[in-house]
Amino acid sequence: MNVTIEDSCIACGACESICDAVFSIEDKAVVNEGAVAGNEDAVQEAADACPVQAITVA
Repeated sequence: MNVTIEDSCIACGACESICDAVFSIEDKAVVNEGAVAGNEDAVQEAADACPVQAITVA
């Protein structure tokens, strides 16, 4: 699973609140690639919850 944060990210923190093992907020959301495996459902939930659809999951 590849997770990408688009430049449209507004750093609202929704993804981090859903899955802080994978997402952290700096100037925009940052992905901890090493933590994606095993957290796929939470990553998809965070992507679905993003208010600006800035998380791409492939």
